[in-house]
Amino acid sequence: MKEVLQTTDNQENLETNQLKSRRSFIKLSSAAVLTAFAFGTINAESLRAEDAFAGLPIEPVRQGAVDLGKGDTGILNYAYALEQLEAAFYSQVIATPYSGMSSAERAILTDIRDHEIAHREFFKVAIGKKAIPGLQVNFTAINFGSRDSVLGTAKTFEDLGVSAYNGAGQLLKDVNFLLLAGKIVSVEARHAAIIRDLISPNSASFAGDDITDPKTGLDLARMPAEVLAAAAPFIRTPVTAKKLPKPRN
Repeated sequence: MKEVLQTTDNQENLETNQLKSRRSFIKLSSAAVLTAFAFGTINAESLRAEDAFAGLPIEPVRQGAVDLGKGDTGILNYAYALEQLEAAFYSQVIATPYSGMSSAERAILTDIRDHEIAHREFFKVAIGKKAIPGLQVNFTAINFGSRDSVLGTAKTFEDLGVSAYNGAGQLLKDVNFLLLAGKIVSVEARHAAIIRDLISPNSASFAGDDITDPKTGLDLARMPAEVLAAAAPFIRTPVTAKKLPKPRN
């Protein structure tokens, strides 16, 4: 019996250490966000740390539908809308932890929350006066007290976000914005991988065939119309994207 208990303790310690190592890995990826300030007129002074991690609430929603706009600005607003959704979700996850959330899981989810808030605030500053307003979210279908519900939703959001950036890249004209998108999607992909690992530890799920083409090794790419339709149940504010650039043939 003593040997069995010792083996169990060793396994729990191993899993905890693995989670801590993965947390350190995704935390390093925050450097990718900071380097995004290197292009154009945006610089680190444009976004103070206390603003980047201000958290909720997001500014009140305006009446009526919100249109993302056209050209590169429209694509940036599209990304901004998705980052608002993710930032709001993870802020709620940390504010009301699900039952049985371990310290390692809380640390990982806190890091992801901070990344998403930084992404959200970066886009708000970068887009400036042409930025869409704060969106009102709808999380009534999520049970924040349930680990399965929270991590399942996180998986949906992260996989959707990665595919959204992959699909939107071809729509951007400014190479600086394309560079920015590439830096952020790499962070989002790390989030997606670790969420999948929390759900199915020590498995191949982190890069499963449902999101990665086994023949090419490439992630899925979704166009804005498909992504916005998938995200719509979680966003109370009506969002239109009629003026966004069309995919190149």
